[in-house]
Amino acid sequence: MKIIGHPWIESERFVVVRTIEAIKKSPPASILLFDDIDSSIDLLHYCGEQGLPFAVETETLKSILFAHALGARYILSGEKNAEAFQAVAQHYLFDMEILVVIHHEEEIEKYALMGIDGVIFASSIQREEE
Repeated sequence: MKIIGHPWIESERFVVVRTIEAIKKSPPASILLFDDIDSSIDLLHYCGEQGLPFAVETETLKSILFAHALGARYILSGEKNAEAFQAVAQHYLFDMEILVVIHHEEEIEKYALMGIDGVIFASSIQREEE
């Protein structure tokens, strides 16, 4: 199980982006995070063309299927659909991982017992200034 964003563990940096300019300004080796696949499709294609790692935050099965087809490295989900998303990812042998967004360390065990690929602390996600 991956644990991303805990202070004891060095981990990948997730940065929410909404423009090509934001992608270009993102720190090196960041995982680019998109919070809406429909409005980000051109950016997802750009990431694929440039070989940039990206993740999609979603709560719909349709979006995880498209994200996988587009080459996403991770899907970020809430608790509601985590088990269903993990089951689909395992059934189809997705090479992307399902991460549940958490707020407290105590949540880690729960998702480990559910067989979820990993967790990411919400506080570790760098969000753009609105």
